Amino acid sequence: MTSLFSLSSVCRSVRPRALTCALAQRAWPLAGLLAALGAISPAAAQNPSAIERFIQPVAERVERESRSWRRTPLPVPEGIVLEVSGILPVPGERLLVCTRRGEIWWVDGAYEPEPRPRFSRFAEGLHEPLGIAAAPGGGVYVAQRQEVTLIEDQNGDGRADSYRTVFKFPISGSYHEYAFGPVAAPDGTLRVAMNVAFGGATQSPVPWRGWMLEVSPDGRMTPIAAGLRSPADLFRTSNGLWLFSDNQGEWVGSGRITEVQSGDFVGHPAGLAWAHLPGSPVKLRPSDVVAAGEPMHALVPKMPGLKPPTVWLPHTVMGISNAGFFEDVSGGAFGPYAGHLFVSDQGQSKILRITLEQVRGVWQGAAYFFREGFESGVLRVRQGERGVVFAGETARGWGSVGPKQYGLERLEWTGHVPFDVQEVTAQPDGFLIRFTQPVDRESAAQASSYVLAGFTYKYHGAYGSAPIDRMACPIQRVEVAADGLSVRIAAHCLREGYIHEIKLPGIRSAAGAETILHPALYYTLNRIPEGPRIIPADPKEVEWCVAAVPAKANAPSPKRPTRPGPGWKVWEGDRQILLSTRPGLKFDRELLTAKAGEKVLLVFRNDDDMLHNFVLCAPGRGNAVGEAALQLGVEAAERSYVPASDDVIVHTAVLEPGATDRIFFEAPTQPGDYDYICSFPGHSTLMRGILRVVPKD
Repeated sequence: MTSLFSLSSVCRSVRPRALTCALAQRAWPLAGLLAALGAISPAAAQNPSAIERFIQPVAERVERESRSWRRTPLPVPEGIVLEVSGILPVPGERLLVCTRRGEIWWVDGAYEPEPRPRFSRFAEGLHEPLGIAAAPGGGVYVAQRQEVTLIEDQNGDGRADSYRTVFKFPISGSYHEYAFGPVAAPDGTLRVAMNVAFGGATQSPVPWRGWMLEVSPDGRMTPIAAGLRSPADLFRTSNGLWLFSDNQGEWVGSGRITEVQSGDFVGHPAGLAWAHLPGSPVKLRPSDVVAAGEPMHALVPKMPGLKPPTVWLPHTVMGISNAGFFEDVSGGAFGPYAGHLFVSDQGQSKILRITLEQVRGVWQGAAYFFREGFESGVLRVRQGERGVVFAGETARGWGSVGPKQYGLERLEWTGHVPFDVQEVTAQPDGFLIRFTQPVDRESAAQASSYVLAGFTYKYHGAYGSAPIDRMACPIQRVEVAADGLSVRIAAHCLREGYIHEIKLPGIRSAAGAETILHPALYYTLNRIPEGPRIIPADPKEVEWCVAAVPAKANAPSPKRPTRPGPGWKVWEGDRQILLSTRPGLKFDRELLTAKAGEKVLLVFRNDDDMLHNFVLCAPGRGNAVGEAALQLGVEAAERSYVPASDDVIVHTAVLEPGATDRIFFEAPTQPGDYDYICSFPGHSTLMRGILRVVPKD
């Protein structure tokens, strides 16, 4: 669903009209159906808090995660809508929490064993602040929609009494002109990340939309890098790397983490409209962008300055709306992953883990699953004293896996070390996998215990990308370390610039033969390192390591009938249905009708700005089909995001924004209410309706 529900990227264009579902009792030519696209038909709004949420994570896995990292929801007093958009741990075991509703709250007691936090308002009246940072001289900085502001309590009463504009951002009034940050550097400068605008003729209608900017305390601004789309958070690591997380969308095939240096262009071309302005370090211009639909890394020679992602986060697999960062600098107080990065996901209410390494001058690394089961969408994560981590949450009114609309939770290490992957690093002919506990040497020595495959995404102006160029990498050799704490696997068909999916289905622990907690991870191999190999290079590897042509996901099939079947007297059938979408992950009609056995022509138009399909399911089985679609992983695109299930009756193609598809089918002969959903992962809970089949006259 391409950044679904992310505060930074879910909002979509407010359109001047909605599409109506035209139902006719008699034959109606397709041209007549399409002519109905100007009619207005508002549909009843749904209350996201009153309906079922996204598919819940696997309970057994969450229970195992909970043994090592205890999650404690912090009570929020009635009357406080704590849609957390920023967290600042303050010495003395205090927190300052800002909300997207424009408030900043002191939170005391958040570290207590049985927390009964006390909330007191520090500031209010801000315009959607999306981050908070300590000011060296006292007070805090926030990035409001229109400016960076220094806020101070000058009389020491715990309430802000000074608001000073540090730097004003140009804004056009687009609802999507978010400003993320600020994040402070050791020299006192601040960095902010500017979201592109949506809903207008251009996504960068005013200067510096889609840029990372540096702002000095005295108000001087320096452009740093262009090409950001929906940068939900930015972060400076302890070793000085600047990173930001971007959300899937146009020009962004999947969620990703990118290391940024001055002069980089990270992919979204809207901000290049201002690359000619004084002070810009970016050399590319809009005319330099190559929209060839090739993998992003393949375009680097054609677009000097283009910076591919440091770590890709495969969409729907490693989240759907990546958001906040923190680095574990607790020295082990948070568990066995000291020095690792952690990234939250708003739509799937989870936290991921990231490790980085520099290979031949380029940063790259792996993404791992870490912790699920949070109560709402995790937008912000910050580490406080004693290694305690706080997760700030909001569903933003759109939804998330967790059942609540907002919240604040605490995450602590229990002292239990899970059996899991510690870290993966690239080797000249494969990967070195380190584990948190010794592995069973017999199972670990088998090549069948590993599955390795590479894939990537298209770089194009369409919304997101299905995985492309997927190819297996045959395991040729396995070496298990004497202590059982690491395994080196060597394989053919590794490719620079590709994401490598590493699955460990056969790995067991040496003690108790426990299965690995998270048996899949994704390594972004920007550079293959040099050094000794454990298998010889194959001179014919280039010839036979060629990615298979992917299946045509939208080809006609028995469940996607694109032409009338036998017995159709007229091409249009007995009943014609025109169905479309509207903003907010909704179909424009939530109730359709047909008579049992009628021949139906359904025309589905995607008038939204993300991918959607139509899937007709057996009565009451929409949830099951949506859950199965969510489990398809990176192979989902090849299946049109539709699981192989008897519960699926018919479906359309997955449509790009503005596209239309049609299918021909006979209504079920058994009267009843048949679910229809969009099965694009994560959409089905909100985007659904009923086809009511009534008896024939």
